[in-house]
Amino acid sequence: MVGNPVTKGKTCAARNSRRENTTLSKHHAHRARNPPLRSNTTSNMPPVTIGWFTASCVLVSNIIGGGIFTTTGLMARELGDPQLILLLWVIGALFAVGGAMVYGELGSILPHAGGDYVYLREAYGPLVAFLSGWTSFTIGFGAAVAASAISFSSYALRMIPLEGEQGWLAKGLSLSLLWIMTLVHCRGLATGGRMQLLLTATKVLAIGGLIFGGLFAVAGHWDYLTARPVTVQPSLGAAAIALVIVTYCYLGWNVAGYIAGDIADPGRTLPTIMIGGTAFVAVIYVLLNVVYLSALSISSLAQEPIIPVAEKAAAALWGPSSGRLVAAILCLSIAGAVSAMTWAGPRVYWAMARDGTISPWLAQLHPRTGVPVRAILFQSLWASLLILSGTFEQLLVYSGLVLALFMALSLSTIFRLRARPVDHTHAYRAPLYPFLPALLVAGAFSLVAYSLIQRPTESLYGAATVLSGIPLYLFWRRSKPLSSSKQLL
Repeated sequence: MVGNPVTKGKTCAARNSRRENTTLSKHHAHRARNPPLRSNTTSNMPPVTIGWFTASCVLVSNIIGGGIFTTTGLMARELGDPQLILLLWVIGALFAVGGAMVYGELGSILPHAGGDYVYLREAYGPLVAFLSGWTSFTIGFGAAVAASAISFSSYALRMIPLEGEQGWLAKGLSLSLLWIMTLVHCRGLATGGRMQLLLTATKVLAIGGLIFGGLFAVAGHWDYLTARPVTVQPSLGAAAIALVIVTYCYLGWNVAGYIAGDIADPGRTLPTIMIGGTAFVAVIYVLLNVVYLSALSISSLAQEPIIPVAEKAAAALWGPSSGRLVAAILCLSIAGAVSAMTWAGPRVYWAMARDGTISPWLAQLHPRTGVPVRAILFQSLWASLLILSGTFEQLLVYSGLVLALFMALSLSTIFRLRARPVDHTHAYRAPLYPFLPALLVAGAFSLVAYSLIQRPTESLYGAATVLSGIPLYLFWRRSKPLSSSKQLL
């Protein structure tokens, strides 16, 4: 999830060459002396970069998908306590902001395109990094883009209800959204950045209107929020399950690391982008839940239909016709997330191709726009196949396990990277080290353990998906020897 060259004719491929015996600290020391590896630089043009605000828009859009508008109903059914639900969203916010602090340090030390892929490569070697990139392609971005596009069409058809079979129409809308975003980001960093700014600003304003309108409508009427549960107190296990769901809604705060090569002065700005953007989303999430839990009683939230929480709350505040407004906000939110993932995901495959762990065909940049067009098309073709076949649903069933696993591994890289004999004087340092990263790593591995215990079959499929990348890694490692002209060291 990173990568990018700095010196003409050089690349991060040394790790897979005969110099693989060189210590990782030597690789890291070399990168510390060089500017960020960028996925938008060609030999005949200067690098094009985005500022911290546009990068923050990518992060905000990547986190805010559809989960915040649907999850609270499930929690209401399982917990039955509005104050506990709100507390769990606050705990999830603290976990996310803490994770952003750790990732901020990782991005400051290794400000290269590719994010988790780069951190894992430097800490644990090329195989673990490759499996992380393989998981990003199959599940983390590929299946997530497909699922988001399908959700977009579902909400769009709610705004304009039609008679008859809508299956192929929904798939057509999904593919249209996906390929519009693909074409926009293929046109260059400036065009993609403007699209992301427009989508993020519009959806944040719409969500802000929903929050402030809701708070104004419920002002002085907090009976539902302060009510105590009338049923049996929720169990610790139910609260743990709910916290897992909340944590997944906050995932995405590491996306800025994937596009580090596109950001101006990433070593300095990445911590601000990650921490500030995540904290901003946390405030939005908590305030939205205050609106939900104040507009409807806990029993009403727990009644069928459980999923459309935002629509039920809006209907209670402003009448049934407000459902279309919420559907429009959801469409904006999901479109922004698809745009962010179409931007970020291909940077991982580009970095992998630069390292020689997958086909170098994906490492080519467009001669005019300087963006990894081939990698972008590669991801969108895979997502299109998942949309048409519907198999993304099977992938998403067990995605939680593998995503939590690689998140835990990525967080743990801070221990190895801090131990390197490299000058980090000017790098951002995560606070409360080593307690904060240790707590976060333990929490992430707890999610993995929970998935293994509660869903052993899905966990087995998840492990199989990850391990299926090993033969591909060995194939490219043996069949595509790295040329000396592409070695970084």
